[in-house]
Amino acid sequence: MKKGFFNLVLHTHIPYCRKAGVWPFGEEWIHEALSETYIPLLKVLYDLVEEGYKPYITINLTPILVEQLTDTYFNEKFKKYIENKIYLAEKDVKRFDKRGKWAYKKVAQFYVDWYRDIYSTYKDRFNEDVVHAFKKLQDGGYIEIITCAATHGYLPLLGRDSAISAQVKVGRETYKRYFGKDPKGIWLPECAYRPGYNWNPPVESYDAERGPRPGIEKFLVENNINYFFVDAHVLEGGEPKGVYMDRFPALRKLWEQFAEEYKDGTILNIKKRTTYLSYLIQYNEDFVNVFARNKETGLQVWSGDWGYPGDFWYREFHKKDEISGLQYWRVTDPSGDLAKKEVYVPEKTEERVKEHAAHFTGLVNNLITNFYNEYKVPGIVSALYDTELFGHWWFEGVSWIGQVLKDISDMDDIGLITNSEYIEKYSSPEVISIPEGSWGEGGYHFVWLNEKTEWMWPIIYRAEKRMEDAAKRYKDTNDYIMERMLNQAARELLLLESSDWPFLITTMQAVEYAKKRFKNHVDKFNTLLDFVDGNKFDEESVAYLTEVEDEDNPFSTIDFRIYNY
Repeated sequence: MKKGFFNLVLHTHIPYCRKAGVWPFGEEWIHEALSETYIPLLKVLYDLVEEGYKPYITINLTPILVEQLTDTYFNEKFKKYIENKIYLAEKDVKRFDKRGKWAYKKVAQFYVDWYRDIYSTYKDRFNEDVVHAFKKLQDGGYIEIITCAATHGYLPLLGRDSAISAQVKVGRETYKRYFGKDPKGIWLPECAYRPGYNWNPPVESYDAERGPRPGIEKFLVENNINYFFVDAHVLEGGEPKGVYMDRFPALRKLWEQFAEEYKDGTILNIKKRTTYLSYLIQYNEDFVNVFARNKETGLQVWSGDWGYPGDFWYREFHKKDEISGLQYWRVTDPSGDLAKKEVYVPEKTEERVKEHAAHFTGLVNNLITNFYNEYKVPGIVSALYDTELFGHWWFEGVSWIGQVLKDISDMDDIGLITNSEYIEKYSSPEVISIPEGSWGEGGYHFVWLNEKTEWMWPIIYRAEKRMEDAAKRYKDTNDYIMERMLNQAARELLLLESSDWPFLITTMQAVEYAKKRFKNHVDKFNTLLDFVDGNKFDEESVAYLTEVEDEDNPFSTIDFRIYNY
């Protein structure tokens, strides 16, 4: 019998960017992720299967990402993107050859070959359909794919139960449409969870619900979802670390509501729990399992100080050629001075990948062995990461994943397992309660609710109430145009709720782009419902509807009546 198991959990998400800019923000996010992460990852997984291994990873493909990856619009633009990358690399080969920069020429030729391989793999091996390629791995029993909220809405802060329900329900239905069955698990956006308590909106709003609100588990149970993930501090029950609640009164307000509700200690003063087991969360007579992120394995990859991606031989992400935009340098040293970066040597990274994989698997083995020796039951190390970290940010990371999965498969005492299989065999029967929190900075809601984003939430709450009211008022309509408008309004609500917009504002990555995108979806939403409420179905309004349907076309089977909740 194995002493325990390792489960790699990958969260795969890009916000909706169809026909909403290309570079530096927009559609190129999809193209970069496809070429640098998704296709290389599929290659590694298929190669492992062909070698006789079962990778057994858990991967979340968010519904809004799946809708974009299967869009013929993106398919054609992606092929042109890859063709352009090959063209740029070929020009760099000639440029560096003319200048006598032989080391750079060698890297340029590496890129020519690499992008050609990505292109042929996409077209020939995966038939220009990466979603179906992932589905085949799941159908073969090699991986487990889980779902997410429809547009990655930040569930704990949504103002109405109908809004949370719609995010989860559309997420489940989209999954079933593409993968042919119901999802067993879900990645809660930002691993953000909220239990049930007497809730009041953290910002002034007459539109958000007040009073008793159910925990997120209610909506998972209603959609037959068996498990979800939280960050370690949420399972262990401690108050989130960080100073953000002291700096921002709206967050302190939420926490005080929660603490008052559970002042008897049922959540705040709990007995010791471990991230090496799954536990049960109860809603009425039903249960959902919860897993927590393992901290030690996370630090080995995420840490900016001593994580693997900072190795001096790995490719430097931040420095790009001023002509082609390709990356020709390696990390070199910890100074961060881009002027001091030395040329990248791809063949030097192969040994580093193997060494780092061996170090990681040794760490996993020690963690699991120590847990087994103390508790005498097989535990699970759930290693949670954003998929795009591998390949895109850490260029060699996909190869590292393949080596880790291979190394662990070859070990005697530990093995790979999916979350569903672990639940079936080893789930703890202990029913617990957990506090609210996320895996964001500070462990709470700060990244999505702060002085830079506070203005967004009353707008979100107003839209959610308006959609719910419209769904109740017009639920019996059989007018074709009205239904189209209401369905499109539902899409726009889901899109404006995306957690990506406040995230991009808070992190200063794309502030004006995110503001524009948020306001654009709000305007479309309100315009469409103005047409419906004003009984305006003339040529002008229908033309507007058609234009918006073309721009924002996910969730083709959506029915606005899901907001009649």
